[in-house]
Amino acid sequence: MKKTPSVDSASAFIDRRIGELGGWRGKTLAKVRTIIRAADPEIVEEWKWENPVWSHAGIICTGETYKKAVKMTFAKGAALQDQAGLFTSSLGGNIRRAIDIREGQKVNEAALKDLIQAAVLLNITAKSKPKPKPASGRRAG
Repeated sequence: MKKTPSVDSASAFIDRRIGELGGWRGKTLAKVRTIIRAADPEIVEEWKWENPVWSHAGIICTGETYKKAVKMTFAKGAALQDQAGLFTSSLGGNIRRAIDIREGQKVNEAALKDLIQAAVLLNITAKSKPKPKPASGRRAG
C-alpha cells in the first residue's frame, strides 16, 4: 500500500515533477503553482494519484501534465463562477471543471487567482455548514 507523502515531501515531489518535465510544461506547472500559492498562503500541497494536488478545507485543484497541455482540474469547478471563461475542459460534468493550458498560451493570472480564491471560499463555506440530519424513517401522524 502506498503511503501519502507528508506536506514537505509532497512539495519535494512537485519540485521534482517540475524539474523532470522541463520545457514549457515544467515552466507552466511552476507558474500555476506560484499563482496558487499567491492566491492563498494557507494552501496545502499534496501528492495524490501521481499528481500535484492543492487543498484548503478540501481539494481545490490538481495539476496534471500531458503531452499537449498542463491541466488544472478543479474538484468543485461546476459550482464556481467563471466570468473570465478559464474553464476549457470537463464542461459537461456536474462537479469538476478543468483548464487546459497549452504551449505558448498566456495564463490570465488575475482571473486564475480569483478562481482559486473562490474555490477556497466554497470549500470553507461547505465545511462550516451543519450536515443535514438523516430521516428517522418515522412519519408524523
